[in-house]
Amino acid sequence: MIANLEAIIRVGAFAIVFATMAAWEVFGPRRPLAAGRWRRWPSNFGMVVVDVLTVRVLVPTAVVGAALYAAGNGWGLFHLANLRLSIAAVLGFLALDLAIYGQHILFHKVPLLWRLHRMHHADLDVDVSTGLRFHPLEILISLAIKIAVVLVFGIPAVAVVVFEVVLNATSLFNHSNVAMPKWLDRTLRLLVVTPDMHRVHHSVLRYETDSNFAFNRPWWDRMFRTYRAEPEAGHDRMTLGLPIFRDVRELRLDRLLTQPFGNDPGG
Repeated sequence: MIANLEAIIRVGAFAIVFATMAAWEVFGPRRPLAAGRWRRWPSNFGMVVVDVLTVRVLVPTAVVGAALYAAGNGWGLFHLANLRLSIAAVLGFLALDLAIYGQHILFHKVPLLWRLHRMHHADLDVDVSTGLRFHPLEILISLAIKIAVVLVFGIPAVAVVVFEVVLNATSLFNHSNVAMPKWLDRTLRLLVVTPDMHRVHHSVLRYETDSNFAFNRPWWDRMFRTYRAEPEAGHDRMTLGLPIFRDVRELRLDRLLTQPFGNDPGG
């Protein structure tokens, strides 16, 4: 029941946020697109279909199911501490957010994991559709990490649902190619990762790529000193993507799925 409710909420939130950010990109874009939508969006959306089918077939209950199992069996530190639901939910949300931040760093630092994650970075533009573009194997590994965190802490199912909805929404938001006043960006960065903050992470320069790892709450980057305020070349002149996979043929869905397993272009 909760799992079905989660799916309905996630789909509804996705539709609203995606439509809002896509419209904002049309009427208030931050940067001109290099490759454009028509070359990128079919494959980026195709990746969503592959990811959803993979998750629903292999792990249909996923993280919410782990939360319900932990609650039913009294598993996790929060259950041992006998925390109130409200406190456990807030702490659980933050624990999951910190875990995603740490996971993101691992996917950059561990070579085998980077081969999976770099497909996300190989997009020649960064817009709302980039927030959907993750390899299905990366999705499965991420699910395993979240399930482990939920079981260790005994995070309530309601916190898991809220976290998943917020994470999906903020991924669409912070990948969006939208312009906003600098004062608004500075204010929002106190609470959430903004598009200008996350765009630095998609720079072609590796030392900029290895910064601003947070997806949701921006505090972790400042706390662990991985924060970079602006790209060296500025947002208007920075190059997005990776030094490899610059050929537009690499934007095809079949190439996205096989990128982790082939040789790098140019050896």
